[in-house]
Amino acid sequence: MKVLLLHDVPNVGRAGEIKEVAEGYGRNYLIPRGLARLATAEAVTETKQRQEAAVRRQARADTEARSLADRIGRTTLDFRVRVGEQGRLYGSITAADVAERLQALIGHEIDKRKVGLEEPIRQLGSYQVPVRLTHQLVPKVTVNVEPEAATSGA
Repeated sequence: MKVLLLHDVPNVGRAGEIKEVAEGYGRNYLIPRGLARLATAEAVTETKQRQEAAVRRQARADTEARSLADRIGRTTLDFRVRVGEQGRLYGSITAADVAERLQALIGHEIDKRKVGLEEPIRQLGSYQVPVRLTHQLVPKVTVNVEPEAATSGA
């Protein structure tokens, strides 16, 4: 029996593929659970149209994300923070801080979960922080952490 997979099915195939499966497996498992449907001409045409629309949508999103990625890649964020002895920060700079500052600079909403900061920044220095826009586009923003201007005479 030929079925059109509506969802990814492990060890069978990916969504949108037409696969030959055992009749019992198709009728008793795949179709009742909404994982597949019979591979009729109408179903195949409808799925191809849906996939083409998804490709066009993804291409538009990628174009927008590329221009945003270029802007993010050229951006440098400067954080002036209080530091203690040996260059350790009082507090830390988190992904939310980076996302907020980046959003203010470029004028585009950035979700803090897209900022690839494994651990908060707790030391002075310069860091390359990835920002995941899409699966392929992960520009890096430069984050400079510098001490506040010293007010005590040392």
